[in-house]
Amino acid sequence: MKRFAMIGSAGYIADRHMKAIKETGNELVCAIDPFDVMGRMDSYFPDAEFFLEIENLDKHMDDLRRVGNPIDYVTICTPNYMHPSHIRFALRNGAHAICEKPLVVYPDDIPVIKDIEAETGKKVFTVLQLRYHPAILALKQEIEAAGDQVFEIDLSYITTRGKWYLRSWKGDVKKSGGVATNIGIHFFDMITWIFGNVKENIVHHYGPDMAAGFLQLEKARVRWFLSLDYHDLPKIATDKGMRTYRSITVNGKEIEFSGGFTDLHTVTYHNILNGNGFGIEDARESLELTDFVRNAKPVGLKGDYHPFLKDA
Repeated sequence: MKRFAMIGSAGYIADRHMKAIKETGNELVCAIDPFDVMGRMDSYFPDAEFFLEIENLDKHMDDLRRVGNPIDYVTICTPNYMHPSHIRFALRNGAHAICEKPLVVYPDDIPVIKDIEAETGKKVFTVLQLRYHPAILALKQEIEAAGDQVFEIDLSYITTRGKWYLRSWKGDVKKSGGVATNIGIHFFDMITWIFGNVKENIVHHYGPDMAAGFLQLEKARVRWFLSLDYHDLPKIATDKGMRTYRSITVNGKEIEFSGGFTDLHTVTYHNILNGNGFGIEDARESLELTDFVRNAKPVGLKGDYHPFLKDA
């Protein structure tokens, strides 16, 4: 049984991590969050210590280490811009780090984290759960079997959010990385994992609630569209009362992966604990891709742009 601490235990995604820790037969020993409504822990780890300040978590972890009962892993579920600091916190406290997406907002943080990994002998793992989705794994096998063929991809992801979103840290591009990083990072990781590294990156539109562009990958030409706006949903979604729409087409064929997400964090934890988790270098390509998108000058409706952009 491994012993876990968690930073950001009140956040939305923390519940999946608690479930994964429980389902892999491990223990959440302590957690911290400035938000103190933490009844969710009672369903998983009612005996876990809970703190409101990270300084108290630091002291508690140090006390545990001094008596020979240290924390093995620190799970990080905090806002994106805090990840580098909390990764350092985990490593400096003698624990491995498991960090939610994105690993960092700015790729310049990667070399420093790698240096601290080397100094401490502890590892940083990131959550790239789409790489474990059965439909995505099947697609990867299909693409690998196709040799040097270049595929035509349309990637569309619309997940509507209320007015709170842009007023929170998620609406601050310096804190979240913007819409491409905050909601798109898993999809960019997925397509580069399957179709190869970026050869050309063109941004057609970039705003607080919507972004679109074109990617030339080693094995694909990708038109992509991301949005938080309900009005960008296609009729096929609104007719069904849906507020989220995700679609990937490969040479015009829809890849169905709307289900199967529930247990992917548990699969992620199994792989990390078995020594097969994804680390810093696995996350690099998508982090550099979204960093470029965030800083590029949009070209507008020119070239091979996503069809949704014309009506947005």
